[in-house]
Amino acid sequence: MRMTPIVRAVKAARPAVVNIQGQKSVPDEKGPTGAVRQVNGMGTGVVIDPRGYVLTNHHVVDGVRQIRVTLDDGTMDIARVVAHDKRTDLAVIKIEVGRPLPVIEVGSSLDLMPGEPVIAVGNAYGYEHTVTRGIISALGRDVQVSDTQAYDDLIQTDASINPGNSGGPLLSIEGKMIGLNVAVRAGAQGIGFAIPIDQALQVAADLMSVERLENKWHGIEIGTTRDGSSTIVRRVAPGSPAAQGGVRPGDVITRLGDVDVARALDVERALLGRPVGERVAMEVRRSGQAVDLGLTVARRGSGPVREVAARLASSTTPTEDDGAWQVLGMKLNVEPKSTFESRSSRYRGGMRVVDVRADGPAAAKGIRSGDILVGMHRWETASEEDIRYIVTNDALGSLDEVKFYILRGDETLYGAMRVNVTRR
Repeated sequence: MRMTPIVRAVKAARPAVVNIQGQKSVPDEKGPTGAVRQVNGMGTGVVIDPRGYVLTNHHVVDGVRQIRVTLDDGTMDIARVVAHDKRTDLAVIKIEVGRPLPVIEVGSSLDLMPGEPVIAVGNAYGYEHTVTRGIISALGRDVQVSDTQAYDDLIQTDASINPGNSGGPLLSIEGKMIGLNVAVRAGAQGIGFAIPIDQALQVAADLMSVERLENKWHGIEIGTTRDGSSTIVRRVAPGSPAAQGGVRPGDVITRLGDVDVARALDVERALLGRPVGERVAMEVRRSGQAVDLGLTVARRGSGPVREVAARLASSTTPTEDDGAWQVLGMKLNVEPKSTFESRSSRYRGGMRVVDVRADGPAAAKGIRSGDILVGMHRWETASEEDIRYIVTNDALGSLDEVKFYILRGDETLYGAMRVNVTRR
């Protein structure tokens, strides 16, 4: 039978895969000091919203003066960068083609198994929509590709991934995207890597947040259910649009406006572009029952929001019942952004360690006051909200040890600690 599962998977995903090309300046190692040369860059992207939002790798578009994006049907448009995160090597770009675009079907990377078949689609060496196949070779790989770029918790595959595949989808045999292809091992054959899709789309949610792009807010801290199948409300900010609309912690969001919600990214997509004051219909599941609510789009810093922000900004002293103190054995304060700007750091932010509990997990690993916590597991630690999310995350209880990253002086150090949570 010619219409195999692989053929069906590629046929379903291909319309949402785009090819990216453009020129960038790179140092000319053969020329005089400071000389640069122009090279043709290439990569791949996936459409994650029908309005033309495309997810790709940051290194694919970094330094490119004119990002040329070609769709499966041959349509070409010049893209603009919406937002990027250098640390995770992810970026969102946007094209305007005047019509809704097909969106990639997303799976989950939480239940992947070594040995299961996978498919890679991408612009390999400039050959558009090249398809390769293989299996998952391993999970949870940490890879250092250069002095300035490292990746955590990657999927390793033997599907042929070549220059130009970066930013393209790694598909399951069902045709669902389970990873974003990112790197190859130089000099090796059959060793490629992809960012797990759940991790990639959580970063995409931050990059496409209405607060970041449009100075609006909703006030919902979003997590996922333990099996990763649904989006659950972890916290509702007091005085926020969500609080005023009746959203409660524990609600499972199923629909917002005309968008079916399966992850945090969908909440941001549903609110992007809506005018301030518009009431957006919201459906949640609460204690097994469907509940209809409404969320009114609000400008950040307006009305009761300003009062809440001021109250949060003034409460910088950690308390004894702080989750970080109980779970991690640390008291943390937000480190000013200027610290990272002055160091030209690849990290966007971090939390300064102001105290360490003598009998806690942090002390056991040598973390000390003055260190700056910049990441844990696959999460960044740039704000109090980040820490709150981490210490209440169901995934934390399933990990034997949690990898952490700290800045100490000019050094970046890392290790793994056992945290004080009840195993589920």
